Amino acid sequence: MTGKVNISEIRCGSGHAVGVLELDNASSLNALTLTMLRTIQQQLLHWKHDENIVSVIIQAVGEKAFCSGADIRALYYALENDPAINVTNQTANATTDDYIKRINNEQSYLAKPFLIDYFTVEYSCDYLIHNYPKPIIAWGNGLIMGGGLGLFIGASHRVVTPSALLAMPEVKIGLYPDVGATWFLNQLPAGIGLFLGLTGADVNASDALDLAMADHLIVDSDREHLIKQLKHYPWQNTAENQVATVITEMLTKIATDSERQRPPSQMIPYFPQIQAACVAPTLDIVYEQINAISGLGCWLENAKQTLMDGSPLSAHICFQQIHQYHQVSLADCLLMELSLSVRCGLVGEFKEGVRARLIDKDNQPKWLYKTISEVDTHLVDSLFTPLWHKQENPLTDLL
Repeated sequence: MTGKVNISEIRCGSGHAVGVLELDNASSLNALTLTMLRTIQQQLLHWKHDENIVSVIIQAVGEKAFCSGADIRALYYALENDPAINVTNQTANATTDDYIKRINNEQSYLAKPFLIDYFTVEYSCDYLIHNYPKPIIAWGNGLIMGGGLGLFIGASHRVVTPSALLAMPEVKIGLYPDVGATWFLNQLPAGIGLFLGLTGADVNASDALDLAMADHLIVDSDREHLIKQLKHYPWQNTAENQVATVITEMLTKIATDSERQRPPSQMIPYFPQIQAACVAPTLDIVYEQINAISGLGCWLENAKQTLMDGSPLSAHICFQQIHQYHQVSLADCLLMELSLSVRCGLVGEFKEGVRARLIDKDNQPKWLYKTISEVDTHLVDSLFTPLWHKQENPLTDLL
């Protein structure tokens, strides 16, 4: 997959500048390649120490997507030639002990440096954005999914256009909500994060605002209006700690004219039912209660269908993320996710999900377990076991 990040600076009349990172991989809905992630990380670190840069904008080429997620095809091909990961042949004969042995084999994950490198850089970028000392404006147009939501959610100023759709759909491909979702899904109202993780349901612009997953709704054509204001503002007279407030005021005023284009809510009408369904002690009860939510419409039906079609193993992982990590810091969540993501790559569920959804496109993934009741929790616990001692984790610098 080809892809790049266009880097530019908007020169301001004050002598300052606004840095712009533009995701440019439109043919793949701006999916993030490892090269793109490295570019983002390096440029953000450079601008972090540049006194002339007052703020950063992260945007994307095209109208369809801010970013559809990670370059999962590259991750798939990094696993493709591993004879140990062949779900189709092993589903009938392999045992949980076989899967656990595979993911605990040190040589298995050391032989997959691309997985470690990719997730390390991706999660480092996400953490850098969450903790960036200068305001970051994320311009969320169209699809904002998976790794794209990881970039978007940590920005200080999160703009959605009326076409925006936010989602963590990893359950469809045998992965789990990563890129810090263990942390940010747990920041949502009780039950909502679990619902989004289990169903991969998309959140439109209105629901994103109501859930505080976004800050401003602005039509895409007003982006130039914002840039003009940034260019002409007298930054030389603005204290460093007031820059974020100035940008908030700009965005709030621009957003006023876009309010009439706010789309109807999709999730909020079901909010009480979703909360009641997902605040339950066991995963099987949650499944039953989600399926019992009453209401008509494609949004709810699609959510229920994904719940049934998604990976049962991924569902168990998501349930554990929400129930056991709700008080864990973002940094510790990312350290945990790095181990979990590599182990998920090795167990084979993720490779099979990508094969079925994106490679062969038969949409018939052969999951390791057919139902959530069949999933062996010993395997789930093994997937959450750290691959490294904390001080040896490649993300240990986050602490």
